[in-house]
Amino acid sequence: MAPDLKLSAVFCLLAVASLPLLAVADCECEASTDEDSDKARALTLKIVAIFCILVASSVGCAIPSLGRRFPALRPDTDLFIAVKAFAAGVILATAFVHILPDAFEKLGSPCLVDGPWQKFPFTGLVAMLAAIATLVVDTIATGYFQRAHSAKTAAAPVIGDVEASDHAHGGHGHAHGVVSVMASTSNADGGGAQLIRHRVIAQVLELGIIVHSVIIGMSVGASESPSTIRPLVAALTFHQFFEGIGLGGCIVQAKFRLKSMLTMALFFSLTTPVGVVIGIGISSTYNENSPRALIVEGVLNAAAAGILNYMALVDLLAEDFMNPRVQNNGRLQVIVSVSLLVGAALMSMLAIWA
Repeated sequence: MAPDLKLSAVFCLLAVASLPLLAVADCECEASTDEDSDKARALTLKIVAIFCILVASSVGCAIPSLGRRFPALRPDTDLFIAVKAFAAGVILATAFVHILPDAFEKLGSPCLVDGPWQKFPFTGLVAMLAAIATLVVDTIATGYFQRAHSAKTAAAPVIGDVEASDHAHGGHGHAHGVVSVMASTSNADGGGAQLIRHRVIAQVLELGIIVHSVIIGMSVGASESPSTIRPLVAALTFHQFFEGIGLGGCIVQAKFRLKSMLTMALFFSLTTPVGVVIGIGISSTYNENSPRALIVEGVLNAAAAGILNYMALVDLLAEDFMNPRVQNNGRLQVIVSVSLLVGAALMSMLAIWA
């Protein structure tokens, strides 16, 4: 389903992974020096980070799929809605508290003395444009696949069922057959439209997640300071675990085939570790304070923040909070609201260390 979105995700990952390499040997601003630089110890922590983040991402993404064995984790339960709200809070805090401030810091750096970077708030502009672009992609993709689905289900079932009804009931059965087929087609289209919506949400969300995941991984891999890496390991493990739950919940609701589910889960789980590996590979020559690196990372972080803000607010929270099931249940409204606030609060607190 939606091969274009999957292909775009692959190209996006490759682009994000390769663009910061342009900053190598572009050192107009002096490289930062860590007082407690220890390459051997830092490398050990990076390897630990790779495995911890990989396991946390995989487990988090797999938990929603356990609904087949544990009924409490099925997408139609109150617990699942509460967990999804918690994960959406984590994603929202990631965008507002972690990624967006970092983008402002990068694009507002004093190293960017040339160009318009000090004269205009490009961070907010890029985040806004990314949110609008996500809305456009979300709308176009959903509309395209809904029209394709409607075209497939419109003609053949109606003709077959009407003819069968005519043979069974004679001439009087024609109108009855049309009415029944229209009702069944309407129900099928409603379910199909909702399924398509969930599939587009899952793939667009993953596309937004991988943008910042690779950048975060690269920042860990390029650092040679154990005191910087150590808190990042714990923070990123927590972050990837609950972000994985949010994405895994969207994947389960989308009802992808097993192969597609495994591919998306694997893709999500590997993005941050791959970023760490890339950071390790360029750590000896990479200058995070070079103008080109600051611009590339700042723009990509701002874009990721815009994408995740839109996805968390519109596709995750608004969809569940406006669901009649939640609207008609005061107790569930309180639960999902508290769950959202707890997730956002815990992820925001991690900004103290990371």
